[in-house]
Amino acid sequence: MDISALQVFLAVAEAGSFTRAAERIYLTQPAISKRIAALESEIGTRLFDRIGRGIHLTPAGEALLSRARTVLQELEDVKRGITNLSGTITGELHVATSHHIGLHRLPGPLKRFHDTYPQVRLNLQFMDSEKACQAIAKGDIELAVVTLPTITSAPLKTETIWDDPLDIVVSPGHPLAQERRVKLEILLDYPAILPGPGTYTREIILNAFGSLRDRIQIGMATNYLEVLKMLAAIGLGWSALPRTMIDEGLKVVQIEKGVIRRELGIVTHEKRTLSNAGAALIRIIRDTRK
Repeated sequence: MDISALQVFLAVAEAGSFTRAAERIYLTQPAISKRIAALESEIGTRLFDRIGRGIHLTPAGEALLSRARTVLQELEDVKRGITNLSGTITGELHVATSHHIGLHRLPGPLKRFHDTYPQVRLNLQFMDSEKACQAIAKGDIELAVVTLPTITSAPLKTETIWDDPLDIVVSPGHPLAQERRVKLEILLDYPAILPGPGTYTREIILNAFGSLRDRIQIGMATNYLEVLKMLAAIGLGWSALPRTMIDEGLKVVQIEKGVIRRELGIVTHEKRTLSNAGAALIRIIRDTRK
């Protein structure tokens, strides 16, 4: 079976469109259609149903999808393993990170990596930590530097690099700004501004409230911590932010018996062979703990 045809098939299946797949892998739409037709002819069945302007995987296409992804991932793994034997650090490295970590934790390591290994093409993608972990699990990205999930399950492999305590913060004019120490349940009387539903950071914050979590008044939500900081600073509610972000525009509310912290670090696929470039970047990031 033609490997390039499998790559085209996977691109079309993931893009849900011949046109978008053509843009993604830099082929013309006729070339995409020709390779899909050849693959369908070789297998002896249709892989896509063309309904109006949309396309949908047939049962045969669904069956091929997971196998095609596995075959291509294993082929890439073989290529990396062979390349690694030479000891050279070259090629393209796909890395995902969250906006907060990319802005506040990675500039130094990335500069050092680029200065040390200028021949590596670094493809840095900013995305939510949860989506980055999904991309790692699918094999789309080699490594991610993100907020770590509280529970790690296969095929993800995690390594903590930074401990990241979160403080409850309010604007200087907020009623809680003058309190020296408050009980956690007092926060339930005021609106909260938190990361979006389903994010690791939101779950960490909610879990700190235990049985009270469902009583929190969540007025607004955004996945950008810089926006949370701005909204809290102008008095729209309390929030929980990394201690490294807090400045004179915010007041920290000390909570009795309350500690909220998350862990930031590296996520890889447990069965994927790291490229030499990926291993080098991880070594540089680990050095930040010293």
